[in-house]
Amino acid sequence: MQSLLNLLAAIALLVWGTHIVRTGVLRVFGENLRQVLSRSFGNRFRAMLAGMGVTTVVQSGTATCLIVASFVGKGLVTTTAALAVMLGADVGSSLMAVVFSFDLSWLSPLLIFVGVVMFTGRQASAAGRIGRVLIGLGLITLALHLIVEATRPLTASPAVRALLVALPNEILLDIVVGAALTVVSYSSLAIVLLTATLAETGLLTTPVALGLVLGANVGSGLLALVATGKASPEVRRLPLGNLLFKLIGVLVAIPFMGQVHVLLQDHFDTVHQQVVTFHLAFNLALAVLFIGFTAPVARLVNRLLPSVDPSASNTRPRHLDPMAIATPSLAISCAAREALHQADIVETMLRGMLPVIRNNDLQLAEQLRQMDDTVDDLYAAIKFYLTQVSQEALSEREGRRWADIMSFTINMEQVGDTIERVLQDVEDKKVRKNRSFSDAGMAEIVHLHEVLLTNLRLAMSVFLGGHVRDAQRLLEEKARFRDLEHEYAASHLARLRGNTAQSIETSSLHIDLISDLKRINSLICSIAYPILESHGALSKTRIRSSQLADLVDEP
Repeated sequence: MQSLLNLLAAIALLVWGTHIVRTGVLRVFGENLRQVLSRSFGNRFRAMLAGMGVTTVVQSGTATCLIVASFVGKGLVTTTAALAVMLGADVGSSLMAVVFSFDLSWLSPLLIFVGVVMFTGRQASAAGRIGRVLIGLGLITLALHLIVEATRPLTASPAVRALLVALPNEILLDIVVGAALTVVSYSSLAIVLLTATLAETGLLTTPVALGLVLGANVGSGLLALVATGKASPEVRRLPLGNLLFKLIGVLVAIPFMGQVHVLLQDHFDTVHQQVVTFHLAFNLALAVLFIGFTAPVARLVNRLLPSVDPSASNTRPRHLDPMAIATPSLAISCAAREALHQADIVETMLRGMLPVIRNNDLQLAEQLRQMDDTVDDLYAAIKFYLTQVSQEALSEREGRRWADIMSFTINMEQVGDTIERVLQDVEDKKVRKNRSFSDAGMAEIVHLHEVLLTNLRLAMSVFLGGHVRDAQRLLEEKARFRDLEHEYAASHLARLRGNTAQSIETSSLHIDLISDLKRINSLICSIAYPILESHGALSKTRIRSSQLADLVDEP
């Protein structure tokens, strides 16, 4: 019983070590890995090499699949190029299995010691995150050593040996078991290494081990498919195509497993080498055989998963990919894109506000007020999505971007609420009472509305690019709008003194309207504050100290 418990603990440590390495590498190099992949999509062979290199670092073909699938979903890369990346990613994962097949027990204490020193010394820095990766690598090598030690008492047990002899040598059953173990452990690398170790100690026969390796490959394809189950059809195309490659490869390999077993025994002395070499050879064969069929398979999955009309899902989040949460740089990018989607809806509301004021269009007013519910829902979705991103995993720059996105979405939600209130006031005080603004008053409202739209577009540019010069322009526009509000308020009072009938009837609404437009403009322009503050271009107070001193000294 103690030996079995030790074995289970060692297996858990192996899975946990691969998880630490995968997440640690993505946190340190996530954005750079995305750039490497994005620059390699022009040529399928270069894309395959990029996938191999990135997965060798990440040690997870599933993680690479999720990153590239998000590119496909956003239209940044074709399914054809993405499938080529995944063929290389599977080769990269199998290469890491070969590396870990060597006796690295001497390296484990060194990796853990150096990793802990780096991590505890500077947890929030890049060095601390690299230390976390080293700890994971040390745990993997330690776990493999512990598995060997834990299986020795089990192999000496007569009951265990009798059970293993009684197991049926069914390749399909082995494949199913291997796939299930991979899905449960969330790591095909861990299952392949575990299988090789158990086979080396005699707990598994070589044919059973090879069947489990085939199952592990199928399981890795299922993992990505399950992880993208709730994503858009565009995102799910890559995992489906990759799984088709694996299934076809397994079906082709099954009839030749007897010959493969004999060939491996002739060329490799140990069972451990035979298992990991078979894993590598299988994925190399898939890459060579299917690199020329990425385009036909891409067309097939495009037909199986057709795109959904974007207009039909305008009210739902488009870019909040749950798979990206484990990769902070990718999650921040997804949230930023969704925030711009929210701003687009706010802009539509703002554009529609003027026709309602000018034409007394009740139907349009109702449609625009309903759009505020969409803005609120998107705000809630973005906020919840961002709270799921680990703050410890964010770099200093990503942390600032996280705060910028949160501030931006809050402002957009408040702008939407203000527009809704304006529309309700217009409907109650103007449309239903059949009143109208004077020509001069309407011209002022039109001008303020045009300035608002211009400032909103500038604010979206500031949010997207983070340029200090544009942020300064936005604050200048805030001051200009304030001056316009004062000017037009004075003009309205002058018309009241002139006893203009239309101005008297709509006086309250007119004053409230330009005040609300100013509030909307203030919310829009406040997007510049985080940008300027992060660059040290914002003073603590706008009150000049010299003038304040003069005011205090006055009696």
